[in-house]
Amino acid sequence: MEREAARILAHIQPNAGRSEVTGFKDGVLRVKIAAPPVKGKANNELVRLLSHVLGVGKGNLTIEKGITGRKKTIAITGLGQEQVVRLLEKH
Repeated sequence: MEREAARILAHIQPNAGRSEVTGFKDGVLRVKIAAPPVKGKANNELVRLLSHVLGVGKGNLTIEKGITGRKKTIAITGLGQEQVVRLLEKH
């Protein structure tokens, strides 16, 4: 039986000086990414950063909506919704 995925809404700022989670604002996670939005580089860096922060494998993260935009819906398996929010707020 597969567990339900936790979901977060995220606003991405590509081409930043460094990749970092800057926190939640109005329920939306703000993330700076030090990669350009070209050929999936920013999305790959986003998945790498979030997998590191959350302590899950890259395969546990899926960008469900917003592949080509700055606003994304990200699904995380292996952690509950409250765990995900707590880990991201702590970071």
